[in-house]
Amino acid sequence: MPPETRWRVFTDTVMGGVSTGQVSFEREGATYFARLSGKVSTQNRGGFIQMQIKLDAPPEGARGVRIVMRGNDEDYFVHLRSRTMLLPWQYYQARFHATARWTEVRLPFTAFTPSGGILRAEPRAKDLKSIGVVAYGKDYEASVDVKEIGFY
Repeated sequence: MPPETRWRVFTDTVMGGVSTGQVSFEREGATYFARLSGKVSTQNRGGFIQMQIKLDAPPEGARGVRIVMRGNDEDYFVHLRSRTMLLPWQYYQARFHATARWTEVRLPFTAFTPSGGILRAEPRAKDLKSIGVVAYGKDYEASVDVKEIGFY
């Protein structure tokens, strides 16, 4: 399945925000990657853009998320959603910093924090249903490239 049919883009406009964003699929030589870019705005209680992919099968036995990425020297987040979450604003979140060089980051599940008090302290691999890369929380121009994302 081509990547453009697997990745979905969400912005805070679903809740009245004014952020704009898109995902594009790029190539530099033999390297293919997805690029999340746009303008994050905290106006109207907004403040995010996200590219998300659904997981076909839970990654049984995984200990965390592995991402190979680069960006514009800003902080970004990985969001995980599980099958046990009922509300759209529920997720687990971990921060990473995207420099201009391709970098591999490993985020153990213990580094993820729940978005609310009724969630487990950390995600369980067997319950995961989607993973997202998110520009969030402040006014800025987002640009993050993702060459690989998965679990370890």
